[in-house]
Amino acid sequence: MAVVGLALLAVVVLALLVLVHRYVWRRFVGDTTAPGSPLRRAGTVAVYVLPLLSVGALVSGRAGAPFWLQRVLAWPGYLWLAALLYLTLALLAGEAVRPLLRRALERRAGAAAPEAAPGAAPSGDAASPGSSGSSVVTEAPPAPAPAVPAGASALAAPSRRLFVARTVGGAAAVAGLGTTAYGTYGVLRGPRVKRVTVPLARLPRSAHGFRIAVVSDIHLGPVLGRAHTRRIVDTVNRTQPDLIAVVGDLVDGTVADLGPAAEPLAGLRSRHGAFFVTGNHEYYSGAAPWVEHVRELGLHPLENARVEIAGFDLAGVNDVAGESEGQGPDFGRALGDRDRSRAAVLMAHQPVVIDEAVEHGVDLQLSGHTHGGQLWPGNYIAELSNPTVAGLERYGDTQLYVTRGAGAWGPPVRVGAPSDITVVELASKQA
Repeated sequence: MAVVGLALLAVVVLALLVLVHRYVWRRFVGDTTAPGSPLRRAGTVAVYVLPLLSVGALVSGRAGAPFWLQRVLAWPGYLWLAALLYLTLALLAGEAVRPLLRRALERRAGAAAPEAAPGAAPSGDAASPGSSGSSVVTEAPPAPAPAVPAGASALAAPSRRLFVARTVGGAAAVAGLGTTAYGTYGVLRGPRVKRVTVPLARLPRSAHGFRIAVVSDIHLGPVLGRAHTRRIVDTVNRTQPDLIAVVGDLVDGTVADLGPAAEPLAGLRSRHGAFFVTGNHEYYSGAAPWVEHVRELGLHPLENARVEIAGFDLAGVNDVAGESEGQGPDFGRALGDRDRSRAAVLMAHQPVVIDEAVEHGVDLQLSGHTHGGQLWPGNYIAELSNPTVAGLERYGDTQLYVTRGAGAWGPPVRVGAPSDITVVELASKQA
């Protein structure tokens, strides 16, 4: 039954993509270009090639394609997915403008049509027929002015339709592509630093002001590589944190392909070191080799484990995706035998494990995974499966902080959910 359900879902998604591409082609190409024109041919080719590149970008990694081919497909394929979203949204908004613009042009055309010219009366008096020796002289009436066709000073009906189509299509193209370009710039520029203060009831005065740099969802892959890692490391180090928490989804690919891209992580600097827990994408990429590789780079993996830091316990659990490999989260192992008089900070990639964190007396859970929705209106979809999409919220005696992440999955684009590295400053209520 599960296989049948997935097959039906795939058919629905495929049909939806076909319909969306057909709609985009009609509005951008069919309505605005002449049949047989070079522009129409180019637009028609693009509407077939671009979705194929997107499918290639999505499946090439899972299919084991060479990494160079993944990189070739990734940029155009993933960018088109983001562009398609915002072009479609812009066109749908334009549907409301289209009839208003058409009616405005029709009113202008009607106002330009002159009133009908009245029949001209003879000018001048005719001579009396009885007058002798004089001829009858009658001035011929002036010829009526030629009628001006309706809309001659405006656009003819076919031209109006073309004008409306090109105006709305052009505005939608500027809005959709501009939004995609700005969102791409935001990712490539690198994450910005966010600062949050979190008071913890059990935190001793000696740990007041302890700063944790929270980094998640870096997503090294065929698009974001070594330069992206270098930007993140430099940004983290500038904050001079006491501890660095890397909470999953570091990579989208194997150590063989992405090991060099991850190497700058060896440059992370903090007083108490850098710690790492797995995310769901590590299990798609080979979690065990990546855990060993980050250890070689100087990070400390917390695989359902706990360490004592100055004034509190730092625990980490594996991601729930590891359950399929028998390596899922084990809260009893990570937190079961700890001294509950001490504050506990938990690193867990997905916010959905907050209930277990509350049950085990965690004071603060640090998570990522959601990307804050990444592409608006994706935040509304993320809310359906995550208790918190971004920011700080309280669940009983446990607080949950979710970072939007430092990278991007799929399209290297963020709209309405800027990437961040968060410096969480712990505050003692005894201070």
